[in-house]
Amino acid sequence: MNNVHRSSFCLSVLLVILVGLSSCVAAPNTPSAPAAPLPSWNEGATKNAILKFVADVTNPSSPNYVAPADRIAVFDNDGTLWTEKPVMPQAAFVFQRIQQLAPQHPEWKTTQPYQAVLEQDTAALAQLTPAQIEELVYTTHAGMTETEFEAQAKAFLDKAKHPRFGVPYTQTVYQPMLELMQFLRVNGFKTFVVSGGGVEFMRVYSEPVLGIARDDVVGSSLEYKFQQTTDGNALFRESQMDAFDVNDVKPINIQKHIGRRPILAAGNSDLDIAMLEYAAGDKRPFLNLVISHDDAEREYAYTSGADKIMALAASSPWTLVSMKQDFKKIFPEQ
Repeated sequence: MNNVHRSSFCLSVLLVILVGLSSCVAAPNTPSAPAAPLPSWNEGATKNAILKFVADVTNPSSPNYVAPADRIAVFDNDGTLWTEKPVMPQAAFVFQRIQQLAPQHPEWKTTQPYQAVLEQDTAALAQLTPAQIEELVYTTHAGMTETEFEAQAKAFLDKAKHPRFGVPYTQTVYQPMLELMQFLRVNGFKTFVVSGGGVEFMRVYSEPVLGIARDDVVGSSLEYKFQQTTDGNALFRESQMDAFDVNDVKPINIQKHIGRRPILAAGNSDLDIAMLEYAAGDKRPFLNLVISHDDAEREYAYTSGADKIMALAASSPWTLVSMKQDFKKIFPEQ
């Protein structure tokens, strides 16, 4: 390299260094403020209760301090993390699978409960017995390997759209609840889904949509049978329920699958009461959140199936979360 080129090269390097130094020097004069937590929550008593609780249990000098290993938060899914109306997404999956399988079963046209599904007879569907509902679940969820079932569930979630909002069901999650779970994780909590929904169905989307690892999902499940196959071996789904994760089964399954009592629990129906009572059942600090669906304009307004939990929220230290008043927005930006 001759002297002219060497000088030019050195000048270029010097300019790059100077630009870098100027950026480094300027940065302290223009600090960016840290993002405020829970931006999709309106200011008010509910948001303040969440922030205060997290501050208390994560402050080592606070009498309410809870070690990170015991910062367990559990969330119901349907109606707590995503919309459950007009039907739960997994029910919509069942109905779609029945339609897809119907050409192989012409007898379904005149046989209940299949006839009600094929004709979309809402009155008949509302009168189905628990045994008939189980039959629909076994027809659409059993008799296949776990890999095959998850592929079917994923295909449904990739393409099916909510009948009112016109977006995939995975976009009907509640943005404020996503922010809450992330806020908790940043503060040393471990977050779990504990739901009456099928555990295998929820695992399909729990990681990419909710930010919850598939092994941190607790739910209802079928029995399995281990079998040898031409490709090695596989678990086959049986037409028999192993666990229906509602009511008292929720705290039992929390112990079985998590092994620690939660200090934060969130739910929206009477089926979640036992889980919230479990979180509040010892001497440690706790925060129970009850989601109230009271926003017919942006989501739905209903209390069916939630009368008891709403009464408990009104007469106990549990925190009632009004979607209308506390949620600045309901769903993520499309």
